[in-house]
Amino acid sequence: MTNQNRAGRFYLMLAIALALSALAVPPAAHAQQSERAKHLGGRMMCVCGCNQVLTACNHVGCTYSHTMLKELDDRIARGDSDDLIVQSFIQEYGQTVLIDLPKTGFTGLLWLVPIVAPLFALYLLWELIRRWRRRAVLTPAGGAPSVPSELIERARREAGKEADE
Repeated sequence: MTNQNRAGRFYLMLAIALALSALAVPPAAHAQQSERAKHLGGRMMCVCGCNQVLTACNHVGCTYSHTMLKELDDRIARGDSDDLIVQSFIQEYGQTVLIDLPKTGFTGLLWLVPIVAPLFALYLLWELIRRWRRRAVLTPAGGAPSVPSELIERARREAGKEADE
């Protein structure tokens, strides 16, 4: 074999090795490149269970984030609107893909209860104290108690007996 053939084969093998190594390394998240993709990815969560924002998922071995980011890139490249992209992700992955759940229906209650419950508890406490104060009405100091005269005489007789002893 000539030196030229050896050098040609070496460069051919080197080119094949570089091509294979480029395929083996997962591509960088393309969704990180455009501001629109960053914004949309920031509104969604990765569904791998790491509870991180889609564009910030660094969960080791996470295949979901790469798939979701590629899908996000494809939809942006097609020119889909933001609402259409978000709705398609919701259809595919469910409501849990959203970071901020919609404030309607049951999730609206989840937003409302932490505000209303303490206010309702304060109202109940205020009402309870108001009723207790109303119930504890004292007898006016100016009037004599309405005790039958027979009981007063009986008390005086018994007090007199005790004083004689």
